[in-house]
Amino acid sequence: MRIVITGATGHVGTALLKRLQEARAAEAASLELVGVARREPEKDAAPYRDVEWHSIDLGTPGAQSALETALAGADAVVHLAWLIQPNHDRELLRRTNVAGTAQVLAAARTAGTGQVVCASSVGAYSPAPKYPRTNESWPAGGIKGSHYSEDKAAQEKLLDTFAKENTEIVVARLRPALTFSAEAGSEVGRYFLGNVLARLVPRKPLLPVVPIPQELVFQAVHAADVADAYWRVLQRRAHGAFNIAAEPLLDPNALGWVFNARRVMPIPLPALRALVEVSWRLRLQATDGGWIDMASGAPVMDTARAYDLLEWTPRRSSLESLTEMLDGLGSGKGRKTSPPLAPRQRPTQPDAAPEPTG
Repeated sequence: MRIVITGATGHVGTALLKRLQEARAAEAASLELVGVARREPEKDAAPYRDVEWHSIDLGTPGAQSALETALAGADAVVHLAWLIQPNHDRELLRRTNVAGTAQVLAAARTAGTGQVVCASSVGAYSPAPKYPRTNESWPAGGIKGSHYSEDKAAQEKLLDTFAKENTEIVVARLRPALTFSAEAGSEVGRYFLGNVLARLVPRKPLLPVVPIPQELVFQAVHAADVADAYWRVLQRRAHGAFNIAAEPLLDPNALGWVFNARRVMPIPLPALRALVEVSWRLRLQATDGGWIDMASGAPVMDTARAYDLLEWTPRRSSLESLTEMLDGLGSGKGRKTSPPLAPRQRPTQPDAAPEPTG
């Protein structure tokens, strides 16, 4: 199977390359891997070695032609590429994320790719109550005010149209919860806090009081578990949407535990949103108020379909994933061999055991 991955040097893209190479080694899977990224990684470093690389910027109008070359002879494409920053440049985000997805789909159709798997998000859903849990039938119309949610909803519409017009192509989409791992710590810091605030985060947060609105209830999942879900979709040629999240729910009490707080103090949601929006407009930090809109309005997902059809079960809890990411954020962890995952600073302790070179 020849698999093309867009956004292959990013957080989930790197995890997926690891998972596919594990499958190639342990399961004797015959896999040819093709990576597409705006900035190529160090090609002799794991997991980027033994991958055919194409440098393509999906934000450029002529990307489709280059994508068709990359997709030549491919059995499947996994579209992970997505731009989060600079979120002050709304047109650039649309051009890369929405128009870029359209170019990937057009290239897949022209190249005759038989399977398209796309990274959507819990953020694609229309506003929903937190209880009861929401399955994949809930509308994916996005949450107004969140550029991320609005663009994910636009991407889902493109996928719907593409699937209807190309019935011979298997089309699937994953809707993961917040996705964490230690080596994404520096990337998350840059994207959501900015270079200055990210350096102020301690490795093991200790807050006497956690002020947080009661409406902020959400889910998380580890990047390695998301990667495993993608592999299962590819293996089974599964189609349709799949919610991907681990347990338990991350509510204010759970966050109080994570941050070792003595007290969780409820605060009004509008007050938090106003604070975030104003500080973003003043460029004091990198997160606009729309992220608060999405966090409060997004549903709690029912993941039964992934369990039933993919036989997928996360190996790490949401608390483990969040704690791991906070450790990576506080210590500036990352992956030097990937531009998007570049560490903020040299970690004082090794991230992990060296990866095999054979």
